[in-house]
Amino acid sequence: MKGAAFAAGATLVVGVLALNQALVGVFYDDGLYASLATALANGLGYAHPNLPGTPAAVHYPPLYPVVLAPFFGLFSVAGAALAAKLLNALLGAAAAGLIAWHATKTALLGPTAPRWLAPVIVGGAAIAIPVLATQTVVFAEPLFAVLLAIVIVLADRGDRPWILGIAAALVLLTRSIGIAGAAGVVVFLITRRAPHRALVALVVPVIAAALAWSAWVMAHQHAIEPELALGYGNYSAHLSQAGLTAVAVNVPDLSRPLEAITLGWIPLRWLYHVLATAALGIGLYGVALLARRSAIGLALIFYLLILAVWPHPPDRFLWAVLPWLALAWAAGVLELWRRWPRVRLLLGLLVTLIVGGYLNYEIRGFAGRWWDAQARNISANFAELLPVVQTLPDSAVLASDDEALVWLYSRRQSVPLYLERYHGRELITPTPAEHRAYLDRMRVTHVLLASSSSPSARQLKALLDAYPRLFTALYRWSDGRWLFAVNHGQ
Repeated sequence: MKGAAFAAGATLVVGVLALNQALVGVFYDDGLYASLATALANGLGYAHPNLPGTPAAVHYPPLYPVVLAPFFGLFSVAGAALAAKLLNALLGAAAAGLIAWHATKTALLGPTAPRWLAPVIVGGAAIAIPVLATQTVVFAEPLFAVLLAIVIVLADRGDRPWILGIAAALVLLTRSIGIAGAAGVVVFLITRRAPHRALVALVVPVIAAALAWSAWVMAHQHAIEPELALGYGNYSAHLSQAGLTAVAVNVPDLSRPLEAITLGWIPLRWLYHVLATAALGIGLYGVALLARRSAIGLALIFYLLILAVWPHPPDRFLWAVLPWLALAWAAGVLELWRRWPRVRLLLGLLVTLIVGGYLNYEIRGFAGRWWDAQARNISANFAELLPVVQTLPDSAVLASDDEALVWLYSRRQSVPLYLERYHGRELITPTPAEHRAYLDRMRVTHVLLASSSSPSARQLKALLDAYPRLFTALYRWSDGRWLFAVNHGQ
């Protein structure tokens, strides 16, 4: 219990110290979560208030916006954001404490592991710089982490199947990839020959939640503008556009984020690849070991399989389960140490390099506040832009980057300026004619170019070249940032 308290306490202290005043929406998804919560709090339903017509939301499962809704109903945007970030710090600490307690109680690392080791590993992973980056913005990862931990604890205990089923359903309603947790638990219980009634109690709430969310999506997905399918539409849009072409790129890329925070300091590429390959093998071995000891092993296997076909970089998804992955790697190391005495010298050297590399990364990251560096820069940029945006008529519709952020702080309807879609693995952008048609359909009155070096700038330049009379410049900031009025019919 002391180890769990240590992991939770350390995670909470660091999480609170890492809190920031960055604007909501700097990482895009956080703005959408906050705008959905605002819509719920103001009686608009589960819908996107920043988009014309306020279409129903079908991209994100609803649990996290529901949790946020009281904050965004009672407080200002800044106050609600601070409350949400503090809640994330508490949830992150709760997840770390629960994982550390469970790993120690069930000897997840093996019977010979010292009792202090699991809490140290979990606490160290829970304050990783990338984990803090997702925790200190309005992201669903901390809620997902604590709910997944509850599911694993209940599954490994083997009792209270209905509570387990409800918890698994809540994981799914927090993030769609939570289906991996449910699938892993089902297979784990089957291998443990759990009674049929326990499996039914688990599966029924999960299926009910999945069917209810699917019915909502099917009923409302037609209202989403086709050009916004990737960001606002059903997740099936990603797979239907990309197919399985991501597998060849994603499989070798899965371990890259973990290598970056442990081995990124090694300058020799051949040595880096040798060590990374050895570390990956140990990690996979550890996941296989956990699959026999706990439901988390199989859950991680399904989780990684989903990431293998998902046409996006795996980074953020891995940070959500980093403590579990760290435990799996440690389990692999300890088992190899026990079984193969002859490799202990090499194994010890590898562990020293990886742990030392991670500590070096963390020290430099804390010194430079890496977790919110990007958020601070984007916030400073929009702090200059928003006062001018707020002078526009209430009826204005802006096309901009970080459109949810623009709406939250100006209450002017805002749509994405940058458009993209998949053609197999390749991301393609619309032609100027397609882009103009999109602006017409969304009734855009103004275009805000927030950065002259962004991908949006290239698309806007193509529009200006093709339709030089379509835009009238209204305001220019430094560094080539512009506000344009749109001249429809020109």
